[in-house]
Amino acid sequence: MKRLLGTLASITVLVGTGYWDNAQTHDEPTLHHLLPPAVADTSYYDNGSPREEKIELGRMLFFDKVLSGNENISCATCHHPNHASADGVALSLGEGAAGLGPDRRPGPTPKDSVHERVPRNSPAVFNLGAREFTRLFHDGRVETDPNGYFEGNFVTPAKWKLPAGLDNVLAAQAMFPVGSPTEMAGQKGENSIADAVSLNNMAGKNGVWEQLAFRLQSIPAYVELFKEAYPEEVQQATDITFVHAANAIAAFETQAFRTDGSPFDHYLRGSRNKMDRDEKRGMALFYGEAQCSSCHAGAFQTDHDFHAIAMPQIGPGKADGRHADYWRASGHEAFLEDFGRGRVTVRPEDDFKFRTPSLRNVELTGPWGHDGAYETLAEVVRHHLNPVAALDAYEPRDTELLPIGRVLELTASGSSLSQSWLSDTRQKGFELRDSWVQNNPELRSRIAQANELPRVELTEQEVDDLVAFLRSLTDPRAKDLAELVPDDVPSGLTIED
Repeated sequence: MKRLLGTLASITVLVGTGYWDNAQTHDEPTLHHLLPPAVADTSYYDNGSPREEKIELGRMLFFDKVLSGNENISCATCHHPNHASADGVALSLGEGAAGLGPDRRPGPTPKDSVHERVPRNSPAVFNLGAREFTRLFHDGRVETDPNGYFEGNFVTPAKWKLPAGLDNVLAAQAMFPVGSPTEMAGQKGENSIADAVSLNNMAGKNGVWEQLAFRLQSIPAYVELFKEAYPEEVQQATDITFVHAANAIAAFETQAFRTDGSPFDHYLRGSRNKMDRDEKRGMALFYGEAQCSSCHAGAFQTDHDFHAIAMPQIGPGKADGRHADYWRASGHEAFLEDFGRGRVTVRPEDDFKFRTPSLRNVELTGPWGHDGAYETLAEVVRHHLNPVAALDAYEPRDTELLPIGRVLELTASGSSLSQSWLSDTRQKGFELRDSWVQNNPELRSRIAQANELPRVELTEQEVDDLVAFLRSLTDPRAKDLAELVPDDVPSGLTIED
């Protein structure tokens, strides 16, 4: 990393004190027309106050492993209050592993091991209940549909099969992690939900969402919670649907992870003394010379659009591409690139574009990047100054990724499926994928060619000031959300805390 920082410093950073070195912030009043409006209750669904009964139901569901195929992982595992609504690691170990955040590990037996890493960084959930968030996931594969082409006015991987009745795009998003084998569903042959996923049966009879609804209907404590949350819709157990569950999870996330009490928020509301000199200098750069706000715009520092910024790729990718060298080197039948937005639109011009993340509480939500490639905010800022140079200088580090241990693969014998450990040779080939794209000049050049960020030159002091401003976007409440974790959940399954 020292080599990376030194290389970038020599390429992009002009060492000096800069014109923000004065004791007073430079012409602070002239910034006001560039700043976003202050966040208000009306910025959120239900004006920031969903029904308490709906919130409580959503809280139980968010922490309950009953929504996973093997009942061993919950939404909270990768979006935990103890880790700023994410999990504090570059790429998660999902279904099959145990523990939270950096302590999460696969176990020694097939029952508690994993088949692969989750290929993208677990995003924070902060403020996603704000109405302006209309596109979710790193590639925006769940978004609102203002033209009403799809059911419920949402564009999702389910297309026309998405059930009606979802309250908002955040609820629509909650429908999908339960159908990911790596994240929550498990592998074909392990449980009936994973079997439904293997048949691409999310919405049909005995599909993923119906089976999960049946589970909830069979738990008396949940039936009572659903009745309280939906008094006009749920009178008996059989009235419960997974749409009800997704709406409740969204209501909980809207209320629990709303954080708009940062020093910057107070500044926008008129309390100018809530930000110090360094933070104000950084704010002036952010909305001025550094050009950050050209993408990180609006009340939550995102334009909700997609941009290619030559972010290094670590991890297994999303099976995109056409480059067969990995197969020849490892014997594993997989491509390793991640085309980002291009996977959704199927347009080459969208390859390697990812959704602009909100920067609220960003100091708490590292590692940063769609795959968690960077471990400090200063590294991310420097990457933005000259993305292609940063990409070329980047060296994957062992400390970025959790140890994956021995890896399982599905094998078939006739009509039977079984799971077996990779041989030592195949395990070594499998492990190559963690750095394959970054270490391959041809694949790395594709990411570089897609870059759309201009080069920006800043002094070391200005980089520090930008980082100071990013820290001013932290709501103090986001640093301790332990009160959100319940003591127990209706299923009686264990809670990871």
